[in-house]
Amino acid sequence: MPTLDDILEHIGEFDLFQKRAFFVLCLLSASFTPIYVGIVFLGFTPEHRCFHPGIAELSSRCGWSLEEELNYTVPEHREHGESLSHQCRRYDMDWNTTGLSCTNPLENLTGYSNRSSIPLTPCQDGWVYDFSGSSIVTEFNLVCEDSWKLDLFQSCVNAGFFIGSISIGYIADRFGRKLCLLLTILVNSISGVLMAFAPSYRWMLIYRFIQGLVSKGGWLTGYILKTQFSLNTHCYNDIFYFHIPVPDCLYCRCLPESPRWLIAQQKNDKAMKIINRIAKGNGKKLPPSLQSLNPDEEDGEKLSPSFLDLVRTPQIRKHTLILMYTWFTSSVLYQGLIMHMGIAGGNIYLDFFYSALVEFPAALILILTIDRIGRRYPWAAATLVAGSACLITAFVPDSIYWLKITAACLGRMGITMCYEMVCLVNAELYPTFLRNLGVLVCSSMCDIGGIITPFIVYRLAEVWHELPLIVFAVVGLIDGGLVLLLPETKGKTLPETIDDAENMHRYCTIYPKRNGHHYIVHLRKNLEFWPLTHLF
Repeated sequence: MPTLDDILEHIGEFDLFQKRAFFVLCLLSASFTPIYVGIVFLGFTPEHRCFHPGIAELSSRCGWSLEEELNYTVPEHREHGESLSHQCRRYDMDWNTTGLSCTNPLENLTGYSNRSSIPLTPCQDGWVYDFSGSSIVTEFNLVCEDSWKLDLFQSCVNAGFFIGSISIGYIADRFGRKLCLLLTILVNSISGVLMAFAPSYRWMLIYRFIQGLVSKGGWLTGYILKTQFSLNTHCYNDIFYFHIPVPDCLYCRCLPESPRWLIAQQKNDKAMKIINRIAKGNGKKLPPSLQSLNPDEEDGEKLSPSFLDLVRTPQIRKHTLILMYTWFTSSVLYQGLIMHMGIAGGNIYLDFFYSALVEFPAALILILTIDRIGRRYPWAAATLVAGSACLITAFVPDSIYWLKITAACLGRMGITMCYEMVCLVNAELYPTFLRNLGVLVCSSMCDIGGIITPFIVYRLAEVWHELPLIVFAVVGLIDGGLVLLLPETKGKTLPETIDDAENMHRYCTIYPKRNGHHYIVHLRKNLEFWPLTHLF
């Protein structure tokens, strides 16, 4: 009996139907992108000062301009504990006192000629924000003593990513990819709307966690579907994703269930209906010899992966530890650079636009280099560039703005390349039975990094504004060195066993073409020729 890959070779490995499904699934990330990086806008913290009703009345009576009001009533820019005094403290005096002078009210009321001698007190009546727009910071007053709540807001979504990527993955394996995908899109949409109308910070935090819970898991489910409509090769790893919002009903209408999942669930009849639908979409017709299906995976011993397999043998243990650190680094630098840009004091819209543009050349550079130069050297170079750019950005004065923003953009380009490369190489370093578990465990460090990044950025910036960049530089430069310790995977078969993974440096592959198919010469298997489609 033919396998699914045999049938796909006949009806089209990546033809019109698969391309259409792939395009629709690529639109998934549109809902994931603002959740992941939208904190730069949602969490924007504008200049602020304590509000006092007496000051507003006095300013109106005296006819002060904004500059005069700030000069007469706002404390000087001096450090006071953990917060800037002019943002989180006000003069400890009663501005409602009658008979205050309009030219020197402080000396008139307190008798102090030196402002620094006037005692300060925390803000008690809220804050005034020098910002015409709105963010969660201005909506819920997440400043001064409550500024840590902004850190928690972003950490909460990453905690959702961590839990959701595991739980949603189980649901997709148990109940099917399509049903799981539709449910996550629906829940994500509802929680996003509810968060916009959240009546309190606590409810907003709950909706934010739900968004994280379903958004990454849904994205991963869509990624799996992308790969399961085509031949079981690793060619899809070289594809990068674009993100545009799409209604849930479009996914329901355009996407079938994964035929591979149906076969694994012993539902061959349903799988054949979908295969016929794919054939019709590609303008092909199945011959009678391909009208029945045979499960297309290994007939030999099936191995059950365990967490111990990730650290039991020396080479896989080394790969696991380095990959975990690299996922952590990618998340910390990528999210951290975006968050730091939000507190840099420039035009956040233009700065974000400029830094986002560099992700296109980042993807192009990888496409042009990974199959020519390899994975390891471009990966290490990108990480070292990211770390060095953070260091340069930290010490470039604000007066040389063009150089500062250029270095920041190079940092984002470098860490974008690192992020995309680790997604590819992580799967190539583990044997078949351990691959899913290896990717899951290593990539979980990405979410751990995302949980602590807000605290690194916002808390360290209170000590010194550029201190987070110094931390990012150290983390990135260390990672650039560690990446060089990984084996090169360009042109090598994906390992099938623990022994293959432990000895990747001892075998190689080439890709001659025979009878229209790519074959692989495997030095560790007596130079036998193996069809590419049979390796997975």
